[in-house]
Formats: sequence, C-alpha cells, structure tokens
Amino acid sequence: MSDEQAAATPAGSDAAKGQAQQGGASGKGTPGSQTLARGLLTLEAVAGQPQGLTVQDVAQRLGVHRTIAYRILVTLADFRLVVRTSDGRYRAGSGMVTLARGYAAGIREAALPVLRRTADELGATVALIAAEGDEQVAVAVVEPQTVNYHLGYRVGSRHPLGVGAAGLALSSLRLPAPGEPAGAAEVRERGYARTFGEIEPGAYGVAVPLHTADPGLHLCVNLITTREDVAGGAVPAMLRVAEEIAALG
Repeated sequence: MSDEQAAATPAGSDAAKGQAQQGGASGKGTPGSQTLARGLLTLEAVAGQPQGLTVQDVAQRLGVHRTIAYRILVTLADFRLVVRTSDGRYRAGSGMVTLARGYAAGIREAALPVLRRTADELGATVALIAAEGDEQVAVAVVEPQTVNYHLGYRVGSRHPLGVGAAGLALSSLRLPAPGEPAGAAEVRERGYARTFGEIEPGAYGVAVPLHTADPGLHLCVNLITTREDVAGGAVPAMLRVAEEIAALG
C-alpha cells in the first residue's frame, strides 16, 4: 500500500484514526506534509527508545501498514538518522548528531576552558565524549601543557559503546536494559567509570557521565593516563568537572 493509498483510507478505520492523531489537531494536510510528519514522528519515536523499535512497532505507532513504516525507516537509514542493528530493530543513527550539532557545539565550546584547566591540573588528557548510536566519539580533546609525557588521541576518534571508561559512562545514561554492557549499572550507582587497558594497552581511563538538561544528549568527560596514581586521584576532580560542564548546557 502506497502513501497515497494510505491517505485515502476510510475515515472510520483504525489506520485513519492513527493518521489523524499523528497529522495534527485537524488531521488534515497535503500528502507531502503527511509524509514528512510521519518521518519526523518515526524519528522522534526511535530516538526516544534506547532499545530501538521494530518495523511493526513503528507501524502501530503511526497507524499505518508495515510497508509504509518500512519505507520511512529505510529513507531515514539512508541519511543515517536511524540504523538497523543485528537484532532487526532500528535505533538512532549518527546522523542525529549532525542535526543536534548546534546544541552540542554550544556545550563543546563552553566546556573547552574547563577541559583545559582540568588537563593541566591533573597532568593528563581530558576529553568530552558523545554517544552516536552504538559508538562513542570524541568531540573535544585537550592535552596537558604541564607535563612532558602524556597519552593523546584525536577529535573524531570512535570506539564501540560500552568499551572503556567513556563507553561505560555513556551506557549508564541509557535506561537499564537486558544485555547492556557489564558495569553500566555500577556506574549509575557510584557516578563514574574506571577501566584499565580496555582501549589502549597500559592506559587507565576515568569517565563521568554528564546529566544535562537534555536527556537525549548523552555526553561524558573522560581522562586517560598511563599512571595509576593519577587515575585514582582524579575521581573527585572529574566528578566536579562533570557537574560544572553539565550546568553549562
């Protein structure tokens, strides 16, 4: 069934009721605006479900046939706004970050002075890390100017979500779910993650999730060092830094 056929569904049918509910107060609109509205509603629904949605889930939410829901999801996937994972469910894709870049960029710019100060005080590289679908990406990295030797990595570096201190911190911002990374629940309880050698051999990581005003924006501050004493002593400072940066957003 095409979008045009769906638009001609009898007014008393369940599908028509769903379309009217999703199409605005009047339930009216041109085919183009109806298609756009469905796409935006689908995007909003998928982004709001960390566990993802199936084609059938989307069809039921929109009150449309599975074929229409599938076409919408495929189109969104073409633009990387959603991604189909191995379990067949659709989750938020990396393209969502592009849409939110203006807001995230504001936090990034505001956070840079705090990150610089912290890197110099602790003598270790400190970064702002964001969740992108099933990955973590470094959106700001600051290396210390107060020590001669330190670990560093580039902005844009990516790793799977759930790996390393930053991955665990970001995973803890999602709703508890079966199969979530081991350690995410512990991070929720104690407020930070600490790992050793999970991403870089011989490196310690300390990360604290940011609880910003926007629950859909998943960020954390992350420290990386080869020194165990630095990692162990950095926790109180990193907790304070996370609160400071979260308040900026």
